[in-house]
Amino acid sequence: MNWKRKKRNSGKNKYYSVSKKLLRENKISTDFEVMLNTLPLEDIIAMKLELAMNSSGSPIYGLQLSKSLKYICKEALFKLALSATRSKNAAASFLGISTNEFRSELKRMGIESFFTEEDENL
Repeated sequence: MNWKRKKRNSGKNKYYSVSKKLLRENKISTDFEVMLNTLPLEDIIAMKLELAMNSSGSPIYGLQLSKSLKYICKEALFKLALSATRSKNAAASFLGISTNEFRSELKRMGIESFFTEEDENL
């Protein structure tokens, strides 16, 4: 029996990678990826929110962050599922939801355009 991990060389999600997309757009570097990998997710979120607050010059009131965070995390999970799997069906299974629910949420959030924007601009 072959125990080697299958290469991600087939399927529609083959080119979906958040990391590769951001590297191609020069928004991040490999050094940044290494530093980011050492931080816990809670620190990354807190730092991102703090930087947003610092750029505005004062605390941002009225954003309902506790409600918005649910949607932000959900979108991040969908991007991860697409980049970690070979197909949308596999991504839905990865998240533990039905394929129909996955596809409707994907369309509502517009996540596929995140991965395909670069191809359209070429």
